[in-house]
Amino acid sequence: MDSFLKVIGVSKAFTLHTQGGARITALDNVEMDVRAGECVALYGPSGVGKSTLLRLLYGNYRPQTGSISVRHNGRTVDLVEASPRVILDVRKHTVGYVSQFLRVIPRVPAVEVVAEPLLARGCPHDEAIDRAEELLDRMRLPSSLWSLSPVTFSGGEQQRVNLARGFAARFPLMLLDEPTASLDRTNRDRVVKLIDEAKSEGAALVGIFHDDDIRDRVSDRVYEMKPCQAN
Repeated sequence: MDSFLKVIGVSKAFTLHTQGGARITALDNVEMDVRAGECVALYGPSGVGKSTLLRLLYGNYRPQTGSISVRHNGRTVDLVEASPRVILDVRKHTVGYVSQFLRVIPRVPAVEVVAEPLLARGCPHDEAIDRAEELLDRMRLPSSLWSLSPVTFSGGEQQRVNLARGFAARFPLMLLDEPTASLDRTNRDRVVKLIDEAKSEGAALVGIFHDDDIRDRVSDRVYEMKPCQAN
């Protein structure tokens, strides 16, 4: 099966201007691919560049070398060469990202936060809200909280909103940065089910899972990352 995502020769370094211009190599010659319907787990010690790689795959960073190719609207797009306009379109339709932290505008209700990715695609408001409520219910967030802003929620409640938002639009490629952080065992099991459903629908997933049990349950392959020699 052809790769949905292909990373070739990607290297990324950061220059610390407040530290006399010191240069830190975060990634060196990363090569990986992900096929539709599978989950690849990034594995390695803290500081090895797992989150940096996810941000590269989302277009937040540009590498110094290499290519990051993803299938988007029936064609292949290299995120390294793509314009900001194309990257925004890729994020709207193709690549979803679930970070460790929920960032929202104050006073926006949780149900609207979850529905936003669908609304951005032009989905009718009622359909988007129905999907958002379905996921919030599956994540066992009390309905009494749906109309409230998540900024006042606990860490675990915010993460459940974050997950519902991330899975609402059924992105073909999903990037998961510790999606089960702050969750109890019951809610971790619900996240596993969401990931399994996304895979069965043909989504490609790349994730960081510090919980060994969760990683073993959801990943089809493990991509082991090692510290750069320059570090």
